[in-house]
Amino acid sequence: MQERGEIFFFYRPKVNKEEAHSPEEVQRLYIVLRPESGERSIVQKQSPDSGKEGAKAGSSDVKSTEGGHGVQEVNIEKEPLLRFIVMGKKSLPVPHKKSTPHWGFVEMVTTKIEDVETALSGEEYDTSTRGHRHRYPARAVGEGIYRIVKHKSGRSEHTHLICKLEFPPNDKDNEPQELLNIEPEGSFLIQIKRPDQHGGSQFSGIQSKRKAMFPAHLQGRFGNRRYCSADPADFLNYKGCEFLLISASDDVEKEFGLELKTECKADPSCSDLDKMFGETVVTAPLFEGTWS
Repeated sequence: MQERGEIFFFYRPKVNKEEAHSPEEVQRLYIVLRPESGERSIVQKQSPDSGKEGAKAGSSDVKSTEGGHGVQEVNIEKEPLLRFIVMGKKSLPVPHKKSTPHWGFVEMVTTKIEDVETALSGEEYDTSTRGHRHRYPARAVGEGIYRIVKHKSGRSEHTHLICKLEFPPNDKDNEPQELLNIEPEGSFLIQIKRPDQHGGSQFSGIQSKRKAMFPAHLQGRFGNRRYCSADPADFLNYKGCEFLLISASDDVEKEFGLELKTECKADPSCSDLDKMFGETVVTAPLFEGTWS
């Protein structure tokens, strides 16, 4: 196992819509990963002041890497590391069905909970063409645990993102979760997209200036390939990291012989999502399994 932690799912209604009641009324689907342990307790993330130009001179907490970009070390067992992920589609792949891969990218990596709160919050703004616009806060729609694991099939070795929900409770209607393909348990192959590849891909991806700039030891993992496995999971600690999720299974124990044990028993008082973001997001979909 490469990494374990908590996984949170959110959706945001379309602009000027106070609520969403179907996937057609959803603007964005977000995932937040919070690693809590892994192959190493201290991991490296892109330094918040490195950008694409490298570390600022004189930064005492920033180290240089082979790639020339500043990195920050984080002890994930002692402080939060939050990866804010934007999915290209408004749903996940269906875990038990073969389907087109779903593309996503890491929008932000931070140790500050308030940074994610800001990304999930609502805002009002004016545009020159459409006038006054209102973007409403995101809705929490799932909370659970995840693992990133290596899996060998013949000579091929790949990585899986596997997860199991703690919320919403199974005795609720859970229509938003069903329609967004956020199932109680699932496994997805996760492949990291090479940031400097040109052409030949069905996923155009984000603008070049927003793509990740990995240090040399991570960039070297691609070799001549367009994609590589999420090994190590540190790829996801770089803003602009693009990846594919590919359906694998909805039965983790059968596929891996691994039982994911959750801690919460449908008790909202033990929801870490609610403790961190409850004042920012709407939680009815999370606890009641209803649209909001």
